Amino acid sequence: MSINIDDLASDLGFTTGGKGAEGPTWLPEPDRQDRKYTVISVDDHIVEPPDTFEGRLPAKLADRAPKIVERDDGAEVWVYDGQEFPNVGFNAVVGRPVSEYSFEPSRFDEMRRGAWDIHHRIKDMDLAGIYASLNFPSFLPGFAGQRLQLTTSDQELALASVRAWNDWHLEDWAGSYPDRIIPCQIPWLLDPELGAEEIRRNAERGFKAVTFSEAPQKLGLPSLHTGHWDPIMRACAETGTVVNLHIGSSGTSPATADDAPPDTVGVLFFGYAMFAAVDWLYSMLPVRYPDLKICLSEGGIGWVAGLMDRLDHMLSYHDMYGTWTKDIGLTPAEVLKRNFWFCAVEDQSSFVLRDRIGVENILLESDYPHCDSTWPNTQSVIESEIGGLPDADVRRFTWQNASELYRFPVPAEVQADPNAF
Repeated sequence: MSINIDDLASDLGFTTGGKGAEGPTWLPEPDRQDRKYTVISVDDHIVEPPDTFEGRLPAKLADRAPKIVERDDGAEVWVYDGQEFPNVGFNAVVGRPVSEYSFEPSRFDEMRRGAWDIHHRIKDMDLAGIYASLNFPSFLPGFAGQRLQLTTSDQELALASVRAWNDWHLEDWAGSYPDRIIPCQIPWLLDPELGAEEIRRNAERGFKAVTFSEAPQKLGLPSLHTGHWDPIMRACAETGTVVNLHIGSSGTSPATADDAPPDTVGVLFFGYAMFAAVDWLYSMLPVRYPDLKICLSEGGIGWVAGLMDRLDHMLSYHDMYGTWTKDIGLTPAEVLKRNFWFCAVEDQSSFVLRDRIGVENILLESDYPHCDSTWPNTQSVIESEIGGLPDADVRRFTWQNASELYRFPVPAEVQADPNAF
């Protein structure tokens, strides 16, 4: 069994394209950017390197560990439990011209090395003036680790693979530069009690966050409204583990008509986050667990103030719906502001609404190495978006909110001088 790239691209609203006849085209190597801001990016990605799982599964499962295989057509693909999972080109397009962005399978030598090599990733962060970064998994695990778990019937293999990815992430990826990478785990989704134990164990090991599905029911799992996920969310609240909901982690995309052009999916990308915010809010998880911290990764911020207005309006229907009762003590918009954080990539017109959204609730991201990435121009993009705002607000957006949310300190010398690293 293997994944059909053309079908996948169509589902996500893209068309397959590809590199030139002579191989990939590389843009000129960018210069180190002028640094005005200390920056923590809360959404970047890893293309898992070929040795991610080597030596990390129990001996009896070692031969079945996910591994990279070169196909007859030259593509390098992951093989896991008899299935092929390609490294699709869209996962790593920085350094390439837009005309070569595509969903066709890629080789590691067709990606900028910083996509999959932590030492080169740090060099690219230095080049763009990014002090620290939180990194999500890519195509093989899925944004919420779902592909390692839902594409095999062997739960022992799935659990071992999830633990192996987390071990690799903590030890090799984040562990190589613990002052620069915020550790983010993938969850165990198939048993919430065991999943909660993993959250607690990983928190003790130093993980600050978990990437979870924005809409688990779309993966064929129980919805947020069933109480099924309470053990995991309780563990996250009690350990301070931030729940990151990355757009696309439900395996679906916002869409209009079946025959609408693919552009519509790209335009509606923020729709993932807005729908997730409402679903998570009305699941009452943040009401039952008031210390729960939920971050809507890559969802933008432009829709947040409008949603708050609508939530306030809905209070007039208390008696009709009875979902949000007065004994909760806070309005839905107030709980949204207390428990949720929102991530801006390029949302220049939305910062005027920062007080309504919450100055303490807005984070920045660079989305390296994806197609929406601001790399290598992250510093100049930030300047164009928020350079004219009050210094205290800018400081919060660029690093302070992320530092506080993820409990990830920034050295005083770096706070004072972005050129100090």
